[in-house]
Parts: sequence; C-alpha cells; structure tokens
Amino acid sequence: MQVILLEKVAKLGNLGDIVKVKDGYARNFLIPTKLARRATDVAIKEFAERRAELEKAAAAKLAAAQALGEQLAGSTVRIVQKAGVDGRLFGSVTNADIADALTQAGKAVQKSQVRMPNGPLKTVGEHPVSVAPHGDVVVELTVQVVAQAD
Repeated sequence: MQVILLEKVAKLGNLGDIVKVKDGYARNFLIPTKLARRATDVAIKEFAERRAELEKAAAAKLAAAQALGEQLAGSTVRIVQKAGVDGRLFGSVTNADIADALTQAGKAVQKSQVRMPNGPLKTVGEHPVSVAPHGDVVVELTVQVVAQAD
C-alpha cells in the first residue's frame, strides 16, 4: 500500500514522502497513529495544500523536543527499589518506571521515548539510558537505582 507520510518516521521517510509499505503496517500502525495517510489522488492534493502547515507543526515539535533534550542531557534520575543483599533487585526498573520518575521531576516523557539498550535494569547502581523525545533528538542520562531502606 502506498501512503503519504504526515510526519518523519524512522527508517521509512520524511514528511511528504510517498512510500510503499505492507498493508498491515499501514492499517494497524501508520494510519491510526496519524503518521501517514493513504496515497490517493485526493489525499495527495490535500497534502500539497496543507504542506506548509504540517511542516510548521513538525518544526514546532522538533523545537520542543530539542528544548526537552537540553533539560535532560547529562541529568541523573534516582529510583528507589527493593533489593537483596547482593544488589540484585526484587523485580526490575523498566522504561515506564523511568518515564514516571522523569514526569514527576517535571519533564514530560512517555515510556515509548525511553530506550534501554540492555533491557530492564536488574541491579543497584548507575546505568546509562537514552531518551528520544523526537526521532532526531536522542539524549543520554543516568539512572541511579538505589536499594530501599527497610
């Protein structure tokens, strides 16, 4: 199925690109999340008319993401979890836990924006984590997992 991208999509294309994707990917993800629209003649004409408006909105999103990235860059998030004597956690620290901690600190981050290259954190200590508020903005921060005092 051919679709017009309404936003930049990683590993697919930029705003306004007409790309061919699998039907299920378009129906189940791109179109419902308003990242793309079917590439019909009517849709192409409508997009051409609204292109400047969409580019302005995309630039505003990028600017907001860059501002958030500057706030997050190099910062440390402290998360308290129950842990055993050997430093292993009873459970784990997931991207949702990190997103909640950042949101409570006043930096609105969604769990899908937190990237954990080695999976959930299962030990006490400091761990590097990436946060991507936008496809072009990726910042590193440190998550400090501390054992809960009984």
